[in-house]
Amino acid sequence: MSSNIIEFHHVWKKYSKTVSHRSLREDIMGLFAGHDKKSNLEKGEFWALQDIDLQIPRGQLINLSGPNGAGKSTILRLIANLNDPTRGDILVHGRVAPVIELGAGFHPDLSGFENIFVNGVILGMTIKEVKRKLRSIITFSEVEEFIHMPIKHYSSGMYVKLAFSIAIHSEADIYLFDEVIAVGDQAFQEKCISKILEMKQEQKTILFVSHNPYIKEKLSAATISLQKGKMAL
Repeated sequence: MSSNIIEFHHVWKKYSKTVSHRSLREDIMGLFAGHDKKSNLEKGEFWALQDIDLQIPRGQLINLSGPNGAGKSTILRLIANLNDPTRGDILVHGRVAPVIELGAGFHPDLSGFENIFVNGVILGMTIKEVKRKLRSIITFSEVEEFIHMPIKHYSSGMYVKLAFSIAIHSEADIYLFDEVIAVGDQAFQEKCISKILEMKQEQKTILFVSHNPYIKEKLSAATISLQKGKMAL
């Protein structure tokens, strides 16, 4: 088995700035189009990632760094299989627990308690496993007082606390955190930092995005720098 748990091989990803009205025929014909880097972009499209080659060994703690629009969140979404690359290959060896979009994996009309089961199963846990870890998940999240309330009434901080707590209890191999560590009060941030460092000691692979210099200093992570969708030297 490869020592690399994540591999990007010449990965490109493009997005459109506008709502697409392409027909199915146009999409199919696009599969047979040439691969010229410039002409492959249509009006309103842009490259979010350009020719990314990346190998991440198991057990690494990585900070994806760069300004807004550099491609950091796009890389996380591709690892989590929420999007497909436009071209290139991505290999991910292991279970992934992403906390990269507020409320992703949650149903707004269900309570926090019910969403623990829904989100836990999405992250690969069995019902039996969720039940066994239920008390620990609720305690870590610090939303016990509101656990039976529909999460559509949760604040953004409560969302993140619950999502983070479910993710870290999922026994995944890879954890993805996009700006979530900085959400919430200082005490919860410190608890998240301590947990991530503990997970690093357990040889979990962790990628995170944060613009908070205090969090980056405390985690002392290796850095992958991005600039306009490219790997920065």
